[in-house]
Amino acid sequence: MDNPLRLEVIVASVRPERFAPVVADWFLRIARADANFDVGVIDLLHTPLPTDLSATPEAAAYRERLAAADAFVAVTSEYNHGYPAALKTALDTAKHEWRAKPIGFVGYGGLSGGLRAVEQLRQVVAEIHMVSIRETVCFPEAKRKFNENGATDYGPAIDAAGRMLRQLAWWSRHLRAARVAEPYPG
Repeated sequence: MDNPLRLEVIVASVRPERFAPVVADWFLRIARADANFDVGVIDLLHTPLPTDLSATPEAAAYRERLAAADAFVAVTSEYNHGYPAALKTALDTAKHEWRAKPIGFVGYGGLSGGLRAVEQLRQVVAEIHMVSIRETVCFPEAKRKFNENGATDYGPAIDAAGRMLRQLAWWSRHLRAARVAEPYPG
C-alpha cells in the first residue's frame, strides 16, 4: 500500500508480572503482516502519563503520537470486571487527537475473556468521539490459550483478529479521507 494507515496498538496493563506482552506480541505479529497498516506500539508501562492529567512534555509527546495515528487497538486485561486504570488515564490525557478515529479491542482475562472491560471501553470511546469496531478479539482463560512461545491455536480469536483488522482498515481509510476533506466538527 502506497500510504499505509498508521495503527497504534496500546498495551493497557502495567501490573508486575503482567500477561499483556504475550497477548500483545501475538496480535502485533498479525497486525504487522497486514499490508494496510504501519504498526506502532504504545506500551503504557513505558509511557509516563501523569495521573492528575497535568501538562507535561511526556503527555505532549504522547498526544502528538496519537494525532499522527489513523487507528488504534487497545490490548486490555480485565481487572475486577473493568479495564486498567492506566488505560483510563491514557484515554483522558488526550481529547481532540482521538476524534473521528476507529479503535478495536483485544481483551483477555478469566471466563469473560475481557469482554466486560471492552464493553465499558465502548462507552468511553464513544464519549471521546471515536468509532468502536464491532468485531472484538477475546481470550477467555487467556493463560491457557498460549503456548510457551506465545503462539495460540485458539480459532475464535484468530478469526476475530482477521475480521477486526479488515473492519479497522475500512473505517481508517474512510475516516482519514473524511478528516482530510472536512475537519471533524466535534
